[in-house]
Amino acid sequence: MPALCSNCSEKRAMLKRPKTGHSLCKLCFFFAFEEEIHQTIVAAKLFKPGETVGIAASGGKDSTVLAYIMKLLNERYNYGLKLMLISVDEGITGYRDDSLETVKRNQQQYELPLKIVSYEELYGWSMDAIVKQVGLKNNCTFCGVFRRQALDRGAIMLRVDKICTGHNADDVAETVLMNVLRGDIARLRRCTAISTASEGDGVVPRCKPLKYAYEKEIVLYAYFKKLDYFSTECIYSPNAYRGYARTFLKDLESIRPSSIIDIIHSGENLSVREGVKMPVQGTCSRCGYISSQALCKACVLLEGLNRGLPKLGIGKHHRLHEKILSQQPLTENEEKKLKSGDF
Repeated sequence: MPALCSNCSEKRAMLKRPKTGHSLCKLCFFFAFEEEIHQTIVAAKLFKPGETVGIAASGGKDSTVLAYIMKLLNERYNYGLKLMLISVDEGITGYRDDSLETVKRNQQQYELPLKIVSYEELYGWSMDAIVKQVGLKNNCTFCGVFRRQALDRGAIMLRVDKICTGHNADDVAETVLMNVLRGDIARLRRCTAISTASEGDGVVPRCKPLKYAYEKEIVLYAYFKKLDYFSTECIYSPNAYRGYARTFLKDLESIRPSSIIDIIHSGENLSVREGVKMPVQGTCSRCGYISSQALCKACVLLEGLNRGLPKLGIGKHHRLHEKILSQQPLTENEEKKLKSGDF
């Protein structure tokens, strides 16, 4: 005999929630999922009436569900927000060009304005061209740094007050694990924050309405709602460091489903002993973007690409900041170290 929904006790259960273990029918699952995100938004006071909010849209399941839910909740609970879609075109043939077609369909389906910014326009380099230079080992470093800045630039063009990203509970837990493995205390303190304040000119505050939503439940929601999303993985990401953290997290989740939320709560409750020296946030002397060094990571990476030394931005590049700022040529020994990866 089919199991009944543990909430309404009337309809047949269609799924067992990975997050809570409850067996629910589709309608009860939709309501529970949407209500949890609404409570997350309200509890964290993510938005104020009248704000213009940019939704980071990639065409994937997370951003598609985010756009759908934000529009739904904005109308249902009268948030009073003006919503827009912002997409970044990294220039990855056979991946991003296809996913952007999904974003354009979402624009029509949800009737929201869309702005697309590209690496080619902003930096003069596409990811395809970058990968030809750097190979597949460190390419995700370039993409992550450039995408963050590109999203901010798109948000500034649209004059939005905040950016919403589709980071889910699995993403946040993976980031906590990655920062533990790297020993990166500064990022470990920041990575679980549900929202960021404005960190200076050129940086738009960000928030994560899906912070406590499990990836499996996002997939189930998109499937049952028949949402139009793009599901292919990036062709350049198989060797990404995050992939190892993701595999480890999935193994933990299979043994103990609460591992994801437990890891997030551990990161949220982290305290750093007084007197521990932390990086001081400043601004890049070249582009004005936030940076703890004289030059931001994006400028150093871009300088390395333009000089034909792509490893310039990988490792302890801050030793060469003065030379980069003054446009001085590097010595033969410095170039040799960069090419060998000794810096």
